[in-house]
Amino acid sequence: MKEIASMHHVTFSYDTEEEGSSLIQNKALDDVSFTLYEGQWLAIVGHNGSGKSTLAKLLIGLMFPSSGEVNLFLESLSEENLWEMRSRMGIVFQNPDNQFVGSTVQDDVAFALENNGVPHEMMVKRVYEALEQVKMTDYVNHEPHHLSGGQKQRVAIAGALALRPELLILDEATSMLDPQGREEVIEIVKKLRAEIGLTVVSITHDLEEVLLADRVLVMNEGKVLMTGTPQEIFKQETELESIGLDLPFALRISELLRAAGVELQGNHMTEEELVNELWTFHFSK
Repeated sequence: MKEIASMHHVTFSYDTEEEGSSLIQNKALDDVSFTLYEGQWLAIVGHNGSGKSTLAKLLIGLMFPSSGEVNLFLESLSEENLWEMRSRMGIVFQNPDNQFVGSTVQDDVAFALENNGVPHEMMVKRVYEALEQVKMTDYVNHEPHHLSGGQKQRVAIAGALALRPELLILDEATSMLDPQGREEVIEIVKKLRAEIGLTVVSITHDLEEVLLADRVLVMNEGKVLMTGTPQEIFKQETELESIGLDLPFALRISELLRAAGVELQGNHMTEEELVNELWTFHFSK
């Protein structure tokens, strides 16, 4: 498989100044390593202060590591190649209102293309293709700030997709949305993966979202505490709870049902899986 991104023994420290003393280094990342391959979805989770936001900033070149190496598309990320690397990535941040620069939806989606010198005719084509992918073509002339939260993030994703990225990074992109908006955004990402094999990094605290990933990185105190598939990660309930993370809703309900004497065939990651077994093996009898 083609490697898209990786970190090798990355450490990062913030300098903080205490009153009457010299600068003190606070280590935010400590010997972090991982590899992401083409077409994969990697979810990075952890409580506040675990280091996942710092990891995201290093991955998109907002900061550079104190030691270790960040690689994108098989090249070491540096100040010299930063803008070339960013042109191959789509980035969607937590607050959609902070991302808008255009007066209309189509202007906003076109902004990055204009900066990259894309010819006008091609730019128009890409804008409409991207808006069609996120089902927002009916809103091309709307002002972004009048849209719902989910619609705003869909426009932000369209702006990223218009660049034809090889990697889409979602930095807490669903954390400020209501359940409907969150579902809209997640469905768009699932659709894009199925249709074009998009590679995704999702920095999130939503464990339901983690279930959609191929691989999970669990961060704690700047270190990679665990890595594996969602199924492998959620088997380690005690360790997750020790760092303030909970199991997905369906798994918690499964455990409560077992404690109440209901026999279940397996560990159910989603509500749909749980409901199907309960209906098939219990309620349908």
